[in-house]
Amino acid sequence: MKIKNIISVLEEMAPLAYAEDFDNVGLLVGDSETECSGVLVCHDALENVIGEAVAKNCNLVVCFHPILFSGIKKITGKNYVERAILKAIKNDIAIFAVHTALDNHSQGVNKIFCDALGLTNTKILVPKNNFIQKLVTYTVPENADKVRNAMFEAGAGTIGNYDNCSFNTQGFFTFQGNEDSNPVIGEKGKLHTGEEIKIEVVFEKHLQSRILKALFANHIYEEVAYEIYNLENSHQNIGLGMIGEFETEMDEKDFLHFVKDKMIADGIRHSAFLGKKIKKVAVLGGSGSFAIRNAISAGADAFLTADLKYHQFYEAENKLLLADIGHFESERYTKNYIVDYLRKKILNFAIILSEENTNPVKYL
Repeated sequence: MKIKNIISVLEEMAPLAYAEDFDNVGLLVGDSETECSGVLVCHDALENVIGEAVAKNCNLVVCFHPILFSGIKKITGKNYVERAILKAIKNDIAIFAVHTALDNHSQGVNKIFCDALGLTNTKILVPKNNFIQKLVTYTVPENADKVRNAMFEAGAGTIGNYDNCSFNTQGFFTFQGNEDSNPVIGEKGKLHTGEEIKIEVVFEKHLQSRILKALFANHIYEEVAYEIYNLENSHQNIGLGMIGEFETEMDEKDFLHFVKDKMIADGIRHSAFLGKKIKKVAVLGGSGSFAIRNAISAGADAFLTADLKYHQFYEAENKLLLADIGHFESERYTKNYIVDYLRKKILNFAIILSEENTNPVKYL
């Protein structure tokens, strides 16, 4: 099995198009055409993790955080990033990162976080914007089902929990082909009028080329008329953070002790207790200060995230309990999820969970 075959499975799990624009996901080091000897899954692809991959005969390291995040001009081994890359290259180790591609997935980082706490009725906290497009096309009634079904098969027409969604209206068309035309209906050089169906479907923008290919392959016209629009709608099933509920509410202090136990956190920094019960909880794995207002607007009793600065605790505004449980801790179970996913999809192949603890933060 080649590395590119593993990558195909990883992109099913976390489509790279879901990643944030600032991020650096995908294959960072290595050749996708190389035969894969084994996969080591980790949180951070540090030098010691690359050493572990060598020792365990794994030439593909799948990491959550990208070791290459911002541009570098030299690789001389002067820092931890360069040393990890040098070691990977010397040992023919490929590195693939998922990061915000999995953060934004409805079954990804924050769903894993919610599941670890036992939260139910979960939904996205910060839905992704500028990600939905609409395609409008026109065809004769006898061709409409074929065109619609082909676009559905390519990924169009999914809205939340529903698929095969479209809007169709009847009308009539007019055209007159020139001497170079070859119309399927009517004759060139003559004005033709007939009945037509207008078909409208929405889709995730990264599917555009696939859907257009399906449209052109199944449409009977010589010239296919279509329009594509960018929609301002947020995508309710893709985005950062998540909010859910406990079956039974609990006191604030008991809640934080519960979180500390479930997420194996050595320390939790939090805002002032408000004397209210905790039932509705927002989470955002990693650095999530930008979503404090989203958590408040969603009616959360508490918001769990990481990397909060001093003044950001004031943003709780006595409306919710704000808690920083640690960056690594908030994403702790992500690598386990990746391993489980790959093992279900790729049978009889070495998928190994890294034993290295790459959390750089220590507590007294």
